[in-house]
Amino acid sequence: MRGPQREAVYTLAMLFSLVGLGDAIYLTVQHLNGQSVRCAIVTGCSTVLASRYSTLLGIPTAAFGAAAYFTAFSLATLARYGSRPAARLLPLVVAVMLVMTGWLLYLQAFVLRAFCTWCLLSAAMTILLTLLVLAERLIGRRTSV
Repeated sequence: MRGPQREAVYTLAMLFSLVGLGDAIYLTVQHLNGQSVRCAIVTGCSTVLASRYSTLLGIPTAAFGAAAYFTAFSLATLARYGSRPAARLLPLVVAVMLVMTGWLLYLQAFVLRAFCTWCLLSAAMTILLTLLVLAERLIGRRTSV
């Protein structure tokens, strides 16, 4: 993929990463302040965010998400401006994010039987990032043949 198409893909990746980062920071701050989070679409936020899965080694799970989204944003920004190492590393970071997202969705659906709107927003951003990375790879291969 060349020029404007590549720039558009990485610009969208930057945008989705920022949305995910904002979401993860919000959840982390609310967790650290001990404040409950309001759900707009579903009613399971308090169940999910008060579960034993909401922390790992005493650190809010959302904080790991914030770090991942910040990394994805940084790599997408660098790739947008031509960094090949960043473009190669971004799919690996997004793949790890997707695996973790799958695990957390599984926990919500089958273990906790409750969903958190904010967690679903994060999952949507990760899925969109995954689709962008796949599109970049598929289109990039098609144009290099």
